[in-house]
Amino acid sequence: MARPRLYLLLAGALIAAGGSDARAQAPTPAPAPAATTAPDPSASLDVGDAWRLIRHKPPPPPDTPEDERKGGRAFVPTISSKPSTGLTLGIGASLARFFGPPETTQISSMLGSVSASAKKQASVTAKFDVFTEANRLHAGGDNRFQWTSQDTYGLGTSASPDAVIGARFTHVRVYETALFEVRDNVGIGGGVHFASHTSIRPGNPESPWDDAPPNAYARAHGFDPESQQSAGVSAGAEINTRDNPINASRGWLASASYRAFFKGLLGGDSTWQELVVDVRHFVSVPGERRRTFAFWFYSDAAVNGVAPYFDLPAIGMDTYGRTGRGYAEGRFRGDGMVYGEVEYRQSLRRDNFLGMVVFANTSTYSSRDTGEKVFDAFAPAAGAGLRVLFSKRSGANLCVDFAVGRQSHGLYLALQEAF
Repeated sequence: MARPRLYLLLAGALIAAGGSDARAQAPTPAPAPAATTAPDPSASLDVGDAWRLIRHKPPPPPDTPEDERKGGRAFVPTISSKPSTGLTLGIGASLARFFGPPETTQISSMLGSVSASAKKQASVTAKFDVFTEANRLHAGGDNRFQWTSQDTYGLGTSASPDAVIGARFTHVRVYETALFEVRDNVGIGGGVHFASHTSIRPGNPESPWDDAPPNAYARAHGFDPESQQSAGVSAGAEINTRDNPINASRGWLASASYRAFFKGLLGGDSTWQELVVDVRHFVSVPGERRRTFAFWFYSDAAVNGVAPYFDLPAIGMDTYGRTGRGYAEGRFRGDGMVYGEVEYRQSLRRDNFLGMVVFANTSTYSSRDTGEKVFDAFAPAAGAGLRVLFSKRSGANLCVDFAVGRQSHGLYLALQEAF
């Protein structure tokens, strides 16, 4: 019974966390000729198997062709922790499945959550990456309705941590994209994008709010300090050769999105453009156990015009909030952002039930207001984490990471890898 008890303890400690940060870490699949799951289901043991061992239940019957399309679904209470939110409790729903033969179709994921945090934040999110049969269409969505808060700083990598002032606001984001396959591994398309930050106010009524970074920026560029919106359209393309978008062990993802926002469109406050580039590479190391080197390059820049303060590129504000483990969301912000990360992943058991990661990242920011350029200064961080295999069909892990940055640190609980 020693082994089943070990599985139960680990699974019980992490199962709630696994559902928790799914809102921030849904997979970001892209078209690919096949979607093999990793690790190999036939040789792996996940949380469901461990639970059956505890209850002395026999293994399930072999998968039918219809079963192979079901990546997994769950409705679970959620627990998460990040520096920007503190302890967060809620309920989440996740679905992963194939909408076509797994041999030719990428796995789709749909995630929704309702949560509240120790910092008096409330959030309703719905995110999805759906692939139709043979990857003919990839539809993506990032939808957020949040009554939230964030510490604000000056712009650029050199912004002092001592000048922090908390802000509260209501945030709505509706980003929808559609990419159509034009050849194997390649999708091209576009999308619509809307973001608003309203009821912007001090987190602490006694703080020097008139001099807060969002207010100073709004005055300098002619924005309403209490309400700012952006609305526009985008053109995008992506190339994907990863073996599994949820937990890749080999292959590439390369994507780019050019977004044009217009003053007056759906209440937009300014005309500006944004370019986002996302490149990821995974290298599998031969051996009896799964070992992978993962590399991530991410760039986000307001390339023309003036964006509202909260729409500027910032740490932890990518679609799934996974850049910059070691720092709180919004700790660094600027007109341009360049980010890099490397991570080593290894299974600790041959059945892939347990794993570990070590990682290091760094980022750099520019600011037209201060004259700072990218690469003038850097914000490095590093950390390590534990993994428990949640679903051997989809390859999703329960993740616990601890990271240390420059005068900063954080504990991160999530379902699925950071990238």
